[in-house]
Amino acid sequence: MKKKLMLIINPVAGKARYKVGFGDVMRILNEGGFRTTVFFTEARGDATRFAAEFAPQFDTIACIGGDGTLSEVMSGLMAVPKEQRPPLGYIPMGSTNDVASTLGLPKDATDAAWRITHGEIIPFDVGSFGGGSFFTYVAAFGAFTDVSYETPQNEKAALGHLAYILEGISQLPRQLKPTHARITTAEGVCVEGDFLYGGASNSTSVAGLVKLNKDLVSLSDGMFEALLIRNPKNIAEFSRIVTSVLGQNFNNEHVQLLQSRELKFEFDKPVAWTRDGEAGGEVQEVILRNNHSAVNIIA
Repeated sequence: MKKKLMLIINPVAGKARYKVGFGDVMRILNEGGFRTTVFFTEARGDATRFAAEFAPQFDTIACIGGDGTLSEVMSGLMAVPKEQRPPLGYIPMGSTNDVASTLGLPKDATDAAWRITHGEIIPFDVGSFGGGSFFTYVAAFGAFTDVSYETPQNEKAALGHLAYILEGISQLPRQLKPTHARITTAEGVCVEGDFLYGGASNSTSVAGLVKLNKDLVSLSDGMFEALLIRNPKNIAEFSRIVTSVLGQNFNNEHVQLLQSRELKFEFDKPVAWTRDGEAGGEVQEVILRNNHSAVNIIA
C-alpha cells in the first residue's frame, strides 16, 4: 500500500523551474512508494496554512520552492502537535537555497526527489522568534538583511542569486548604519555595542555569502550560532571585517560568534528584522529560542 505524500509547490520560485522535469519528479515519488497530492501556493502564507491544516493527514510532507517556501512549511508544521508532524522533504528551487546547501541536497529536482524516497530522516532544530513566529535557518537585523525581501520578484526570477548581490550594492550607502544592541545568552554571556549586523542561525550558509564551518554547525544540537559584526570606524576596519567573514575568522574585535540555546536582543528603539529572508517586523526586545529537534527532515 502506497504512503500518502503532501507536495506543496511555490510555482514562482526559481524562475518556475519546477516545470522542468516535473513529470520525472512525480514518477520517482510514485516508484518510491508514494501517492502524491499536490498543493499550489498562490500567495504568501499559503504554504503555512496548508501544512498546519493538512499535514497530519499525510505520511510525509514535501515542498518545491526556495528557502522562503520551506520556512513557511516549517511554520505550519510547528502549529501541529509534535507527534503528528510528518517528516519533511525539500526539493530546492529558489535563488539561494541556504538550507539545501547545509543539508547537502542536490539542486537537480529529480535527484532531490530521489532523496525524499531514499534519504535519511534526521532531527532539525527550529527557531522561535518571540511568542508566535518561527524561523528555519536565520533571524537577523542590520546591514543587507532586507535585501532578499526588497529585491523585486521579477529580478529574482531573471537573475537568481546575482539579483541579491546587485540589490545589496545599490543599498550600500543607507545600509552602513549601526544599531545599538544588548545581547544576552541563556548561558549568561552579555555583549553590548553598536553593530552593523546581528543574527542567529542554524545553517552553514546565510544568504549564500556568509559561510560557517560544517564542524561548528549541527542542525540538531539545540544551539544557535549567533554572528555579531561591530560597526567599523573607517574603511580599513570595514575591509578587515570583510576579510574576517570571508575567512571564517569569527573571534576578533570586530566579529564575534556565540553559541546558545536562547538569545535575548534589546534595542534603544524598534529595529527591523528578517526571518529566513523575509520581512520579520520591528521589535525593541525579542527572545530567540531553539526548539530542539522540532521537525524531522529528509536529508
